[in-house]
Amino acid sequence: MTTGTGNIQLLSDTLAKAKAENRAALIAYLPAGFPTVDGGIAAIKAVFDGGADVVEVGLPHSDPVLDGPVIQTADDIALRGGVKIADVMRTVREAHEATGKPVLVMTYWNPIDRYGVERFTEELAAAGGAGCILPDLPVQESAVWRENADKHGLATVFVVAPSSKDARLATITAAGSGFVYAASLMGVTGTRESVGQEAADLVRRTRATSELPVCVGLGVSNATQAKEVAAFADGVIVGSAFVKRILDADGDETAGLAAVKELAAELAEGVRRVS
Repeated sequence: MTTGTGNIQLLSDTLAKAKAENRAALIAYLPAGFPTVDGGIAAIKAVFDGGADVVEVGLPHSDPVLDGPVIQTADDIALRGGVKIADVMRTVREAHEATGKPVLVMTYWNPIDRYGVERFTEELAAAGGAGCILPDLPVQESAVWRENADKHGLATVFVVAPSSKDARLATITAAGSGFVYAASLMGVTGTRESVGQEAADLVRRTRATSELPVCVGLGVSNATQAKEVAAFADGVIVGSAFVKRILDADGDETAGLAAVKELAAELAEGVRRVS
């Protein structure tokens, strides 16, 4: 029984609506505080305006083990700018209030552990957050997190990988909520030439263990790849490609916002081209 104000239900409803429309959901990732806190909030709004269904707000971390060089560059800019967890919460709040759409936080465990699980979940729920993606929190060590997340109406999204054995997948999906994040390949985030058969196989195996939607990330950067992944996944997750558009704008905020909105529109069209 939830007692909080988090938006796990909004997340579930959003993914269900996409499914009802016979398409995959488009989930975008952008780090908080990049290129600035205000600039990051504006970028998330632009991505929603372009057609994203859900946004993951990255909590910049000094040792981002899952993230490739593009997101690491953005994290470094945000950290040098002095971004704090309070700024992440403000980003979630303002992005959700402006759009009414589900906003998650993607974070490594260390910052939450140091901040305090109860404090973090309470503040994220109060900000209107839908939940957290926790790529490096082992399921067997997640009980305290999950108890607090459930209490506050927040999703707990775990990451599965092609190396995950079927029994392990079942353990992970049984503990998770909201959706399952399927990493399409072994390695770090970044754009790839193709997002191939391994990802489709992982989605099939994950679905065999759970009713949760399965969303695929790592490597999707254009409408063609989005269409490819949308053919077998419930959601398509794109991060590095959005970050790269802002980096390529080289400090021109107007150009950066236009670029991420344009990319979101292209990807939103891609996830709808299922034929």
